[in-house]
Amino acid sequence: MTSKGEFVGPLYIEDKNLSFAWGQVVAHIFDHKGREVSPLIVSITGFDENGTVQEDEGIRQALDDLLAQKGQQSVEKVAFTIFPERYWVMAQGDRTKLFSSYMRAFPRFQKMEPRKNAHGLYFERLINFPGAPNEGNQLETILSKYNGRGGKIQRMQLQASTFDPARDHSESAIHGFPCLQHVTFAPSSEGLVVNAFYATQQLFVRAYGNFLGLSRLGAFMAHEMGVEMARLNVMIGIEKLEGVAKTCDEVGRIVEMINQRKVEGS
Repeated sequence: MTSKGEFVGPLYIEDKNLSFAWGQVVAHIFDHKGREVSPLIVSITGFDENGTVQEDEGIRQALDDLLAQKGQQSVEKVAFTIFPERYWVMAQGDRTKLFSSYMRAFPRFQKMEPRKNAHGLYFERLINFPGAPNEGNQLETILSKYNGRGGKIQRMQLQASTFDPARDHSESAIHGFPCLQHVTFAPSSEGLVVNAFYATQQLFVRAYGNFLGLSRLGAFMAHEMGVEMARLNVMIGIEKLEGVAKTCDEVGRIVEMINQRKVEGS
């Protein structure tokens, strides 16, 4: 594609560390012409026995500082839209309690960010999708079928949608949600592989938090399926750097930090 976006791709990045995986995309766009990659595939494999993904605290903090400076949501807030980690902790391993407590609180989440959350949140769509079984709870449908049949279930049934044509093919010129289309859960000999599909994704504002939220969603599903979390694959049609200039000093420092961390780890 030849336009001011100037796609640079396709690009495949694999890393054990979420921060490094995200950072390599930033560094790649920083080092090439244009502000977009199409398509992008990111694969993250560094999960411990509890499903916690590896991160670099320095890189994440540097990003959070820049997000705050630009008036954007933190990494944690973005991750929460995909999986509400603190509600899972409060539920103490009871997924029914997780689902019910989240849905009770959902109207409050919408009021807190009326512009961003007017059309819903990703986790809400995963457990409250109109017309889906179990009163719209796609995750419960997957887990109950998988566990009820001892894991013997067609893999095509292990997927959940977030994009709803009835609501999302709107007349609005700028809709903004949902960029995540659907998620699949694929048990393997190594553990659970989670695959997520995005039409587009914002690298600076959303991508890190999205990767973290998907990692936590995968860890939750793996726990409830009785397997380990093994890998997260994220397929993005168009990855775009937005909300910050490539010449921004803070972005340059983050890229330097990423490159230095990679050298130290090599």
